[in-house]
Amino acid sequence: MRFIMKTDYYQDIRLFKYRSTFFWYLALIIGACLLPAVADDYIVSQFAFIAMYSIATVGLMLLTGYTGQVSMGHAAFFGIGAYTSAILTAKGIPFLLALPAAGLLAGFVGIFIGLPALRLSGLYLAIATMGFGFIVEEILVRWESLTRGNMGMMVDPPSIFGFWFDTEARFYYLTLVVLILTILAAKNLLRSPTGRAMIAIRDSEVAAQAMGISMARFKTTAFAVSAFFTGVAGSLYAHKLTFINPESFTILVSIEFLAMIIIGGLGSIHGAVFGATFIIMLPQIIVMTKEYMPQYLAAQTGLEAALYGIMIILFILFEPMGLYGRWLKTKFYFEMFPLYKKDTFRREKKYMKAERH
Repeated sequence: MRFIMKTDYYQDIRLFKYRSTFFWYLALIIGACLLPAVADDYIVSQFAFIAMYSIATVGLMLLTGYTGQVSMGHAAFFGIGAYTSAILTAKGIPFLLALPAAGLLAGFVGIFIGLPALRLSGLYLAIATMGFGFIVEEILVRWESLTRGNMGMMVDPPSIFGFWFDTEARFYYLTLVVLILTILAAKNLLRSPTGRAMIAIRDSEVAAQAMGISMARFKTTAFAVSAFFTGVAGSLYAHKLTFINPESFTILVSIEFLAMIIIGGLGSIHGAVFGATFIIMLPQIIVMTKEYMPQYLAAQTGLEAALYGIMIILFILFEPMGLYGRWLKTKFYFEMFPLYKKDTFRREKKYMKAERH
């Protein structure tokens, strides 16, 4: 196990804690780039979906995992990004401009959602954002002159400077690049004073206000940045499927996003990627294990949805730090072996709340 004697504040906020960490991430990126050479189109397509959903869950993680604001309306930002990109490219706007425009519009809407939500928290905030999701879904259905309602919209594959991302491998590389840029942006945001203020709000709003942190400024910033990333993911999603309709952005998508960050591990950028990978791969795991299940169980149509719920309950009860927390514990075990103590990560029960509302 390695220890670092910190002699400077900037050592505590640098991007890579250890020098070797950079090389591990570099190796991971190289491996991801080589994936299309060793995998078929279906596997590459699934990893493109993982990258897209990871972008959205990184945005939600900044809001929920790092700022402590629960949102059940992120499917609305996802849909806003998708329809914005689809409409702009249909009107001849280049994809390279439509992609950030989709994020900016979603972020602008996020500011207006963040402002009324300043007086809400916990379950009430979740219900308010869920109501916003229903409103956006209804707008997408009713505004037929712009969105074509339930008939849906056809979307062309993305093109940058005449280069078409019309194959699984090409689109995978596009989503991979956007994901890497998203993670770097999120990590740098969290190292900044804005990110530390967001974390302070999550830990204790009373203490954050006592230190002079503006609730209005940083909560709305968190909503805007989170919505921006989700809108960008929605843009990629629209061009990946090449067809969108309002049924693709229901409350179930918001629940999926929440499941991803809970299972992946709240308060961790790695957890956003782990959770998206797990949820995208879960249907494939179910298909592979169905032949080993009893016939009456394998024939159930709601098996996937039931497993979502069971997974969330199990992770909340037995592994609240999610998949990333389990990875940290496993790594710590091997680093400390044979001196590892069984109760190292044992949770303490707290009987007194620091804040009362």
